[in-house]
Amino acid sequence: MHPVRVSIPSFRSENSSVEKGFTVFKIDVLVNGRLHSVEKRYSEFHALHKMLKKSIKPPEIPSKHVRNWVPKVLEQRRHGLELYLQTVIMENEVLPKIFLDFLKIRHFPSVPKTESCGSFDTESVESSKLSHQPVIVYLRDPYLLPAAHETFSNVVIEGVVHGVFYPDVQPR
Repeated sequence: MHPVRVSIPSFRSENSSVEKGFTVFKIDVLVNGRLHSVEKRYSEFHALHKMLKKSIKPPEIPSKHVRNWVPKVLEQRRHGLELYLQTVIMENEVLPKIFLDFLKIRHFPSVPKTESCGSFDTESVESSKLSHQPVIVYLRDPYLLPAAHETFSNVVIEGVVHGVFYPDVQPR
């Protein structure tokens, strides 16, 4: 079972006075047991397809041009786009970040089919790579008791250990 699952359960037509009508597809995204929905137009799928072509060999996307907007044709497009997303997931060991951004999935190390470079919003490789910096570095294990030859114990470490493991016991 894959950690990322997608389906397109529905679509709706939008009419705008500024531009001609368009269709919005509702994408249900299930990641590690959490479900969220994203709405996308076909033009956004097409832009994703063009971006994916730069890093992977994506499957065929349903035709951009539809002759008539009858429900049967739109249902075929919905099914084709759903199959497109599912095929990208199934055929790629590592999902490109642009694909994850499209589905509004944040990069989590617990999702093995993800990578941390490449972004839908930016084409800059430098700005899209995650930077990891250590928060704190220990020269030795801070939870070990001081060596017998040390005359003074580390009061800070003792206090933290007592506070975490023995909150009810008063320090010496």
